[in-house]
Amino acid sequence: MLDTCMSAHFTSSLFSGGAARVATTSFLLAFPALFSIVNPLGAALIFAQATAGRSRKEIFALARLVAFYSFILMLVSIWCGGKVLVFFGVTVDALRVAGGTVVAVRAWNLLQSPESMEAQKEKQALQGGKTVMSPNWSDAAFFPLAMPFTVGPGTIAVAIALGSGCPPGKSVLAYEGGVTIAAVCVVLIVWLAYSGSEKLVSMLGVTGTRIVSRMAALVLLCIGVQILAAGVEGFAVEMWQHIKAAG
Repeated sequence: MLDTCMSAHFTSSLFSGGAARVATTSFLLAFPALFSIVNPLGAALIFAQATAGRSRKEIFALARLVAFYSFILMLVSIWCGGKVLVFFGVTVDALRVAGGTVVAVRAWNLLQSPESMEAQKEKQALQGGKTVMSPNWSDAAFFPLAMPFTVGPGTIAVAIALGSGCPPGKSVLAYEGGVTIAAVCVVLIVWLAYSGSEKLVSMLGVTGTRIVSRMAALVLLCIGVQILAAGVEGFAVEMWQHIKAAG
């Protein structure tokens, strides 16, 4: 009975003070950002080329393994990336400014010329044909299909910026929990899209994929600007506090 009461008290305290609202807000911020930068629908078309000639069983297993590795990369970036940078003297606000800038620039490039981004991803995935011809398909699961094809430097920068973006006075655990759930959802979409890449090729085609990519890029651009603005605001508040203390 005592254990039940203590468990109920812990649960209520965890979600008190708007922690559930913080987790929901962080999820709504993180999901479109990660989905846009990963772009699983567009990547699935290239994944279909990279796995051409493979059996459906091998494609399903490879998609599952790539999704798992991608989740590990995003999880480490979300929970540890910002803390590592802060350990080396990089402030959270500097991280937000840098991360927001990277996100915004990448989104702008994707919005203006998705063809060049597709060509870059295709080069990463195919590796001059080595991915397709590799005797052991699992050798290509981590490199190049998980990193840098699915989770590249841009995705890692977004994940670190999101993981370090908890508003002051809010629950860090709830915030990063919401971002983690968003990463799980994106990875599940990656798994499904890669597993059904052949169907996506016939259903969406190149034109449909580029339309989805441009819409996602616009959302990503807005999120990048928002992260950048949060960092600038943090610098401004800190400078104002120094001025008040000096006066």
